[in-house]
Amino acid sequence: MIDLKLLRDEPDRVRASQRARGEDPKLVDAVLAADERRRAAVTRYDALRAEQKTLGKQVAAAGRAGLAGATGGGADDDRQALLARAKDLAAEVKAAETEQSEADDALRDAQLALSNVVEAGVPEGGEDDYVVLHEVGKPRDFDFTPRDHVELGEILGAIDTTRAAKVSGARFYYLTGVGALLELALVNLAMKQAVDAGFTPMLPPALVKPPAMEGTGFLGQAAENVFRLEADDFYLVGTAEVPLAAYHMDEIIDANRLPLRYAGFSPCFRREAGSYGKDTKGIIRVHQFDKVEMFSFTTPENAADEHQRLLAWERQFLDALEVPYRVIDVASGDLGSSAARKYDCEAWIPTQGKYREVTSTSNCTEFQARRLNIRLRTADGVRPLATLNGTLVAIPRTIVAILENHQQEDGSVTVPAALRPFLGRDVLEPVDR
Repeated sequence: MIDLKLLRDEPDRVRASQRARGEDPKLVDAVLAADERRRAAVTRYDALRAEQKTLGKQVAAAGRAGLAGATGGGADDDRQALLARAKDLAAEVKAAETEQSEADDALRDAQLALSNVVEAGVPEGGEDDYVVLHEVGKPRDFDFTPRDHVELGEILGAIDTTRAAKVSGARFYYLTGVGALLELALVNLAMKQAVDAGFTPMLPPALVKPPAMEGTGFLGQAAENVFRLEADDFYLVGTAEVPLAAYHMDEIIDANRLPLRYAGFSPCFRREAGSYGKDTKGIIRVHQFDKVEMFSFTTPENAADEHQRLLAWERQFLDALEVPYRVIDVASGDLGSSAARKYDCEAWIPTQGKYREVTSTSNCTEFQARRLNIRLRTADGVRPLATLNGTLVAIPRTIVAILENHQQEDGSVTVPAALRPFLGRDVLEPVDR
């Protein structure tokens, strides 16, 4: 949710941000109009309440005068007139209160339709208009024809999509044998790195109530990819970002406790709406997967620096896996509603001959905190804080990158040195089926 003061003072900046995202700048005018209506409703309600209080005192004074023996039809008539006005005024106050409540709701709805303000310097454009910031490692020059991760998964007894389709349908998978062990090794390596960096490890719920999903910005443009359990009014999270962001919902945090950093391991569920025909083979684009997500609460002034730290931790993890990757500055039209800026790390996938996203990190500034009512307390008062998120490891795509980049001609896969203590082996060997 965007600060109303910013909308009032710099509406053109917010309109420009909307245009950069490819979204409707007229939504800014809708918010400003709703804000004017609300302020007028508040003014009317306050004025009527003030009159009601004054009239109450007059009625009370007239009653005391009557008890004291005041006589005369005029005094009694005045008191009756006051009582009649009080009755009419009570109805007006009730109507004004309803009008104010409706204006509050309309303003919030209008604000929720607006995406976060894009950070200065973000490249403009759509999905293909990113800027490459770093390239790390060189794609391997194979002296044999490399196998894709599906074939390698079958040879190693690590991935089974055929039986998953029988049990659950398309875009599901089993990790079996060394595949399951590889996931556990990746999670343990990620959690060790996160704890060493000062993160608190978390196992958050995967089902959340609507305010948590709405507050993090996943019921707007991203709603089509969210699974909802209508009978119980729960949502399945698509990322641990949601329960981690909502962890401090409706709280005030002392500034001296910041930054607060959490690393959450959770299952993630995505409908993958709009991806018909894309990545139908294997485990690159699936409905359910596991992930370790970093999440930070910090001051707005420190948010940009914290963003760089999250990106550095993501790069540290990819460096340990010894796969070529690049870092891109995501263009404004591909940010997602909550992010003011986002960096993606993309690993090289040899059989596709291109880089594919494996992690990302977003600076959401105060946007989510305002929606979730999370504030910080300083010596100068209480105000919203900033939230940031970053994926440390998304299991399926990371497994794809490891298998394809570290494969050998016989179908075996060399295990990156950093994973060996957690996996208990140096090489993943083919199995007899």
